[in-house]
Amino acid sequence: MIGLVTKKQSTLFEVVVDEKKFQCNARGNVKSSGINVGDKVEFNEDSLVISNVQARKNILIRPPMANLDKMFIVVCPKPKPDFYLVDKLILFCSINNIKPIICANKVDLDENFEREIKENYEKYFEIVFCSAKLNMTKSLEEKIEGVCAFAGQSAVGKSSLINSIFKSNIEKVGDFGKKVERGKQTTRVVTLYKMPKGFIADTAGFSQLDESLIDIDYRELSRYYPDFYPYINECKYQTCDHTNDKDCKLIQAVKDGKVSRNRYENYLKLLSRKKSERRY
Repeated sequence: MIGLVTKKQSTLFEVVVDEKKFQCNARGNVKSSGINVGDKVEFNEDSLVISNVQARKNILIRPPMANLDKMFIVVCPKPKPDFYLVDKLILFCSINNIKPIICANKVDLDENFEREIKENYEKYFEIVFCSAKLNMTKSLEEKIEGVCAFAGQSAVGKSSLINSIFKSNIEKVGDFGKKVERGKQTTRVVTLYKMPKGFIADTAGFSQLDESLIDIDYRELSRYYPDFYPYINECKYQTCDHTNDKDCKLIQAVKDGKVSRNRYENYLKLLSRKKSERRY
């Protein structure tokens, strides 16, 4: 049989076929080569032993997942949005053939929050506005197709969104650290939860994202920003990395308000980090 791995705990794998769940082990050579949540696997229904892992669309190291179709990048008014992390996650999606969707949670807390999200991302990325607290998640649920995951900094409400969707406390919700405005990470094991048209995962590995996991040559970095497209090819010099005012159409577009200054500054920060990597 062929099924989807929806949970991995120690040496045991939960595999789903249609609506039926199987608790499987794996052959030694298959286990040693690695089996991840999201993998499509072949197994024997009688012995419950996984014999093969099918070819993957993508594979992620942290968290260990495979075949991710969509990533819901969750942000909220408090804790203050980390737009640098958001932009890194968007780039990560582009590299790994994953569709990024901005998920703005807790919209009831700040009336200016929705405007800020739209100004930065509306033209080029899909956005869904919701509130786990008010059970406003219908528009989010409708977009869950294939294998999907929530991502974003701690305390933005990823686990609360899952609980709201399923009307049950299936995910532990962390306390918010008021003094440092930083959440306490609660999710430890990657689990896929069944939805009408797909699966959704809450993950611990996307609250931070090391720049080394964004496998892009710094000279190609600007080409992964769709909002930069109309301007980067208009620069006088083909080698322009868009850090110098002289004859740079992208910098001019930022000054004219045609490109988000926040997005551009995040680009400069990541560009500097990627250049630093080349020195080692």
